[in-house]
Amino acid sequence: MCGEVVVPDAHLDVCRTCNATGHKCGVLEGSVAGEGIDGADFVFYVSAMESERCHNGLTVAYAAHCQQESALDRPIAGHANLCPGSISTRPQELETLLSTVKHEILHALGFSVSLYAFYRDEQGLPRTPRRSETGKPPLNEKLQTHQWSESTIKTVVRPQWQVHGGTVERSMQMIVTPRVREEVRAHFKCSYLEGAELEDQGEDGTALTHWEKRVFENEAMTGTHTQNPVYSRITLALMEDTGWYRANYSMAQELGWGRRLGCDFAMKSCKEWITSRSSRLSGKSIHPFCNKVKQDPLQTECTDDRSSVALCNLVEHQQPLPKKYQNFDWIPHVPSGKEQYYGGSVSLADYCPYIQEFTWRSRNIVVRGSHCLYEENNPQKNFALENYGPRSRCFDHTNDMWEERTCKQARQWQHWGSGCYQYKCDGGRLHIIVANYTYTCYHAGQEIAIRIIQNDWLHKGALICPPCKDICQSELQSRGEWCKPGDEHPPATFYHRDNLHCDDLVLLLLMFEITLIYYE
Repeated sequence: MCGEVVVPDAHLDVCRTCNATGHKCGVLEGSVAGEGIDGADFVFYVSAMESERCHNGLTVAYAAHCQQESALDRPIAGHANLCPGSISTRPQELETLLSTVKHEILHALGFSVSLYAFYRDEQGLPRTPRRSETGKPPLNEKLQTHQWSESTIKTVVRPQWQVHGGTVERSMQMIVTPRVREEVRAHFKCSYLEGAELEDQGEDGTALTHWEKRVFENEAMTGTHTQNPVYSRITLALMEDTGWYRANYSMAQELGWGRRLGCDFAMKSCKEWITSRSSRLSGKSIHPFCNKVKQDPLQTECTDDRSSVALCNLVEHQQPLPKKYQNFDWIPHVPSGKEQYYGGSVSLADYCPYIQEFTWRSRNIVVRGSHCLYEENNPQKNFALENYGPRSRCFDHTNDMWEERTCKQARQWQHWGSGCYQYKCDGGRLHIIVANYTYTCYHAGQEIAIRIIQNDWLHKGALICPPCKDICQSELQSRGEWCKPGDEHPPATFYHRDNLHCDDLVLLLLMFEITLIYYE
């Protein structure tokens, strides 16, 4: 067996038996070698079975290696099982499904607690010393795997880890191989970061076998996919540091999370990060973390890359969180003394709350997602005139709710804050397209008032222009252009404005008859 798969006889070599130390091996009488697989460096067996392990926690898939070659210990066979009950066939979930398969392949190739002790250096020598009697690394009885050396994974202690009401001592395991250390220092812009922190929570197969979610959020090799998974240079560096592969770094995807945020972000608690930046005098944002409690009515915002409508995933938990995961001394609109009940909804991120994509559900069935790039996410009831698709990004609304009205009725959309709209970059400026009308952004923070009649309803709301460079810089530069300075005022007659034509009595009645609407 290799995982859940019965290995075909044709793939098997002769059966050899060895003594207790793995030496003096001989071919078992009657054993015959199969044909094998020509030209293969690695054989990957894939199954889709609702196994017992699929019911542990929120397991979507799992993988491991099954066989290593004898000279350099490189994995030559592995398996993955995809849990059918956890696989979505919705078009907008295809990217995540593909990422899940890649994730499991990388586990079988080397990103695994059972393979760390076999990593090799630039000269092909073992990073972890071998026992003379077996030629293998020593065993760790507690983990039931081979024990790695501190040249691969090092225990790092943070003695002053800030939490609610004080500090605790926090120890963590970090990959400290040369390329990984170089890449994480460059990514976070932290020259003395020891290495890349590994996950310390989760079910069997999660801890120590993934990047720490708090530090690497949407890197695809964290323990759970929450949004927009990417395979960064850091993961490619780890695969190269196994000593078995060469990485093509041009294929790496950009990891925006934590990029150039410094040592404070990479080496300190999210509580310390949030506290130090919450003061108005700091002039800094607490992003990518947040402190807005998720509640009805939903007030959404945008992810930092503006690819999705998002929510702060800060929620109230039924029990006080463990001390090391209590990340607030104060939360807006939360009674004093209740802070220890509040944390992010993703436990693997140490309950640090952050801006996250989400799905709308009806009777616990997913209706649509919040990623701007997928047309399937267009809302059925479109109060804010959103338009999801390949040329769409997320834009913030003003603090006023969007309103929809006729001469006889008015209603407000109670879920507001941001939305997905098409855009274009032209003439050194960002242009937002709403219901086929184009609105030009002349400076960051500019408010664009929307008054458009569609399907006999007047839609009223407003969008806030982001800096042109946030969305258009790379596209304009590819054409030899650049964003204009952005300090101009828009022309007085710039905006398209529709108006309802009602008699005075109807307008008077309408002022007193506004219906609040909750959708999705």
